[in-house]
Amino acid sequence: MNSAATAAERRHMARVKALPCSVCDAPGPSEAHHIEQGMHYATVALCIECHRGPVLGIHGQRRAWAVRKMTELAALARTIERLNIP
Repeated sequence: MNSAATAAERRHMARVKALPCSVCDAPGPSEAHHIEQGMHYATVALCIECHRGPVLGIHGQRRAWAVRKMTELAALARTIERLNIP
């Protein structure tokens, strides 16, 4: 899969980044976490701590995720739901 984002994918990710964190509800802007590299529509809105935090983050020990019993799929569902709320 080509990892270079199209204009439409970049617009989608910009909308995701404007959302609050899908794990802890910290207000946006957020980072767009790719569930799978190069799949730009499968991105989750995450605050810095829930994304890259060494203890709390998905790329660290995932403690925030474990405490909330949150999976990447559940976080993606929350992101999509928030994108579709007017």
